[in-house]
Amino acid sequence: MKYLAYLILFTLFLINCANKPQYNDLIPEHDSFNMESIEVNETRTINVWIPDNYKESDISYPVLYMPDGGIEGEDFPHIANTIAKLVKSKSIPPIILVGIANTDRRRDLTGFSETEYDKQFAPQTDGAKNYRSFISNELFTEIGKRYRVTDKKGLVGESLAGLFVVETFLVTPEIFDFYIAMDPSLWWNDKYLTTNAQNYLTNFPDKHIKFWFAGSDAVDISNSTKKLASILTINAPETLTWTYSDEPNEKHHTIFRATKEKAFIWALTNK
Repeated sequence: MKYLAYLILFTLFLINCANKPQYNDLIPEHDSFNMESIEVNETRTINVWIPDNYKESDISYPVLYMPDGGIEGEDFPHIANTIAKLVKSKSIPPIILVGIANTDRRRDLTGFSETEYDKQFAPQTDGAKNYRSFISNELFTEIGKRYRVTDKKGLVGESLAGLFVVETFLVTPEIFDFYIAMDPSLWWNDKYLTTNAQNYLTNFPDKHIKFWFAGSDAVDISNSTKKLASILTINAPETLTWTYSDEPNEKHHTIFRATKEKAFIWALTNK
């Protein structure tokens, strides 16, 4: 019966992916470079958007890091355009966006799993720890060499990338200063992260961190995001500022675009 439930959820996930609308986002002016990674043992393509006045100033900027950060069929164009719009309207302070193009998305964004269902969905799992080490040990350094940056860093992602955001937030919260997760795939590994969230929170660092997350009408996801919100209501440490955006009118494939502006405004301002 449990296997059947997983199979149904996986089928619904595939249907959502198949129904995902196609967007013709304007590709913004940006930098791209390749870097060799020891941590993930491959070449990674990095896309970077910088504020309009970057070259005319000597100001240093916070950095928002984003998996699914490729140009074709990934999220870099629409997120960069949104940030540019919000910066121009002074809704958020200027920030640098760093997008990491995918190679093997399911491997990089998932932690370990002990369920047969997850193995069928992502045969090569448990790459998240290496991917996280690539970002924190290699990419941070490379971005710091190439751009004027402050110590403030954030991480944003949706679906499996949202799972990676939440896992990073719970397992190594000190790496980033703010986290944004839309419809994180918290069903992964039989809901391991929500089951163990309270234990992770007991070891939260003495550092002010912000966490914004949202759930759509996808039942397998919204049940877990609501549970995580309940856990945080009771167990959130004093150094954590968080908010949950329940979005029952949004689908899994619409929630990123529907909530990104309010997420960025909340995470990047003192409101």
